[in-house]
Amino acid sequence: MTPFHIFATLAAFFFTINGFSHMDPEWNFSEEEWKKRLTPEEYHILREKGTEAPFSSNYASLKEEGVYHCAACNASLFDSSDKFDSGTGWPSYTKPLKEEHVTYVEDHKLGVARTEVLCARCGSHLGHVFEDGPNPTRMRYCINSTSLDFEKEK
Repeated sequence: MTPFHIFATLAAFFFTINGFSHMDPEWNFSEEEWKKRLTPEEYHILREKGTEAPFSSNYASLKEEGVYHCAACNASLFDSSDKFDSGTGWPSYTKPLKEEHVTYVEDHKLGVARTEVLCARCGSHLGHVFEDGPNPTRMRYCINSTSLDFEKEK
């Protein structure tokens, strides 16, 4: 287990045992309310932790400058200056815009330990982070395009 996985596991454990969630209470909706607010595809990705097909996304090849926001709550998540072409078919970033804008949860769904990335404001699923990215962070935030909205730099 890498230092990052240890950090993510400890953080998830701390939040669980202390009953603490730094999710904004303003965005703590019922699943019925989320279904009303999101399209069926957004709901599947953001709330049911789905994954879009690789190379089907709107933002994987986008080269414009700007900020990527959570499609559920509009929290600013990633800057285009941290985006890179990972060849995976999903938008990839070396780091979040601000570390406190995302949270991490250990994910064993595929029988392998992975680190899930969630929006810290609303708790929506964004994608996963891997330790195989470029320098300087060596991180690859592999994010579902459906979980993002893009705001072009003005």
